[in-house]
Amino acid sequence: MNMLQSQDAEIAGHLEQEDRRQKTTLTLIASENHCSAAVRETGSSRLTDKYAEGYPSRRYYGGCEVADAVEDLARTRAKQLFKAEAANVQPHSGTTANLSVLMALAGTNGRIVGMSLKDGGHLSHGHPKSHTGMLFDPKQYGVDVNGLIDMDEVRDLCKQHRPHVLIAGGSAYARKIDYEAFAAIAQEFDAYLLADIAHPAGLIAGGVIPSPVGVADVVTMTTHKTLRGPRGGMILASDEISKKINSAVFPGSQGGPLMQQIAGKAVAFGEALQPSFRDYQLQVQANAAHLAACLESDGLKIVSGGTDNHIVLVDLQETEVTGADVEERALIAGLAVNKNAVPNDPRPPMVTSGLRLGTPAVTTRGFGKAEIEVAAKIVSGIVRGEDPRSYQTVVQELCEAHPLP
Repeated sequence: MNMLQSQDAEIAGHLEQEDRRQKTTLTLIASENHCSAAVRETGSSRLTDKYAEGYPSRRYYGGCEVADAVEDLARTRAKQLFKAEAANVQPHSGTTANLSVLMALAGTNGRIVGMSLKDGGHLSHGHPKSHTGMLFDPKQYGVDVNGLIDMDEVRDLCKQHRPHVLIAGGSAYARKIDYEAFAAIAQEFDAYLLADIAHPAGLIAGGVIPSPVGVADVVTMTTHKTLRGPRGGMILASDEISKKINSAVFPGSQGGPLMQQIAGKAVAFGEALQPSFRDYQLQVQANAAHLAACLESDGLKIVSGGTDNHIVLVDLQETEVTGADVEERALIAGLAVNKNAVPNDPRPPMVTSGLRLGTPAVTTRGFGKAEIEVAAKIVSGIVRGEDPRSYQTVVQELCEAHPLP
């Protein structure tokens, strides 16, 4: 930082500000986490200078010997971690991973069926504002009155639409997904099954919730969130279709891979292979369940009545505040939360009638049951309209007692 400070004090100041913000803020955003110092170190390594288009032993640039070793190690660890036949660690994000898979298995104008964004899906599952909704012919399923995936609707849509690819997975879905049931529907209508585990990847790697690997034809994910690695994506597939997937990533949707990020992924996968990672994931899950129970006991409505993973989706429609209101007020208290649509939400995406909360980041800081109870009280108090400034001291005490790794 000293060199950066002398060369570009403005950027150095911004980085110091972000460091301070994270240290003094409790992150209850389901899609965020705090990676290890070792993972962060790889992101600033000299690998950031290296172009390595292609794949190990088949590069379009010279001098890729180290890049090859790093990528091979990342792939080997990923396959070991998820018990997969093949892994592509090059995708820059979960969205580019999904786009690559859909191009490989459905092709332009191919038919896809995925979960709607308003019911807990992701933009890259066929939303009209996403390239996946522009390049492909999508139909989207939702949830029933209990907030659970409507498997009858999934089957009916597949019967009508005859998709090339059926997508199982969500961005704001707090319950386990029955991958076997999805696979049966995909097989019935001769579709590939794509399981998007961007959110629960760490829980799956830790063996805490069921894995779609070996059930779905392809599995995509991000490598941050519950997996606690650097920001990026990954694809797991069978040996049979891995060549087609690899070609869709490069040269299909990306040029040179970000080798410094791939190195960070390798470090994170190594961390996840340690026994302590399962303990961490069990605590993430337990903290989420306790957070949901505490908020519900404080009178807040939880979509689907609870959670099986790290996500707690709060429905604010019976309150006097919006998701945007709570997000803004929570920051004053020192909490980072995010507004989120809930099923049948009448409000626009930048306002919303809900909150999507998550426990990966605070669990990384060492939160257990007692700390979760305090956090829940703060959230429910802010929803009730209490002054968020009244919580600043207790939030800072929690931050100081549970520093970042």
